[in-house]
Amino acid sequence: MNTRLILCLGAWMLAVATQTTHAHGAEEHARPRTYDPTKIEATDFGMEGDPKKITRTIDVGMADDMRFTPGDLAVKRGETIRFVVHNDGKVLHEMVLGTAKAIADHAALMKKFPEMEHADANMAHVKPGAAGEIVWQFTKAGEFRFACLQPGHFEAGMVGKIVVGEPLAEGEVRKIDKAQGKITLRHGPIANLDMPGMTMVFKVADPKMLDALSEGDKVRFSADRVGGAITVTAIEAVK
Repeated sequence: MNTRLILCLGAWMLAVATQTTHAHGAEEHARPRTYDPTKIEATDFGMEGDPKKITRTIDVGMADDMRFTPGDLAVKRGETIRFVVHNDGKVLHEMVLGTAKAIADHAALMKKFPEMEHADANMAHVKPGAAGEIVWQFTKAGEFRFACLQPGHFEAGMVGKIVVGEPLAEGEVRKIDKAQGKITLRHGPIANLDMPGMTMVFKVADPKMLDALSEGDKVRFSADRVGGAITVTAIEAVK
């Protein structure tokens, strides 16, 4: 084997090694995760979810135009979501969940240490034409992010938003007082207020909410403390 061939072969092997190193742990994430409840760590945006308690599945597409589809997601606090992440492009993409700050900090860290490999539950690294999964329980309400942190992708705008809202309570309308802007509900537990089921009178944030309701209606609603009073902030009849 001549010297030139040896040099060319060495350069090729170095390029392959470099590409693999910069894959942000792609091979690590190709292996199925084993859920171990004894190793779950809570974060500011939730924790790894139990695959046996999945609430629903959300499909997310990733493409070489550096966009997620859909780019905005809405879930309820307490839900365990299975994200099935499809790479519809021709280069490696990933979906990383986190707070806006955590995502930005992670992106900066990847610039400094591009050879890092991860095995975290909030990430899915997906090869072109393949699919990966994240199972995540959203334990806190708020606005969070998901992003691709492959080199240059985050900077190109490959970022999405997840809004986590409080779960709706269920109840039955017992009385409507439009003049006072109040409604009496027999309701189940209200999670965000840590309130058990009971029958009580609520103020409503907007009296117009009462126009579409009748006594006896089954409803879903959200309530919170507003100006010192427990107030219904949204309500809908269950058909």
